[in-house]
Amino acid sequence: MAKQAVTTAKQSGARQSGKQRRSAFTRFSQKVAAYSGKPITFIVALGIIVVWGLSGPIFGFNDTWQLVINTSTTIITFLMVFVIQNSQNRDTAALQIKLDELISKLEGPREILLDLEELDDDALEELRAEFEAMAEKARKAGGTAKAAA
Repeated sequence: MAKQAVTTAKQSGARQSGKQRRSAFTRFSQKVAAYSGKPITFIVALGIIVVWGLSGPIFGFNDTWQLVINTSTTIITFLMVFVIQNSQNRDTAALQIKLDELISKLEGPREILLDLEELDDDALEELRAEFEAMAEKARKAGGTAKAAA
């Protein structure tokens, strides 16, 4: 199965290194997400807020002074939602593929677990309750084994 996926990826134009050419938005969102998570980005943002706050007396704390920070932070927040969601979607999809590969190679797991993200909420809740019951049973069995030892 994994060999088929690799073969399919190569046939679809993937480079030998295994990396396909990413779209401009994907490259952009990865860079923005990487930079926005750095301490220096936080420090710069904090500096901007401090400068804005200190400039209040100069502008008399007027409506335009307040509007500048309100508008700019709203616009940045709005755009960052899409950038972060794009990055999160890719990370989740990659993680899901890796988990599916591991589950498919193990002896014993149910193959129904391979596409849990596609199930509706009721089916997910039913499976979660089943696993909770299994975990509780294992805890009780583990607790008795330790007490007997």
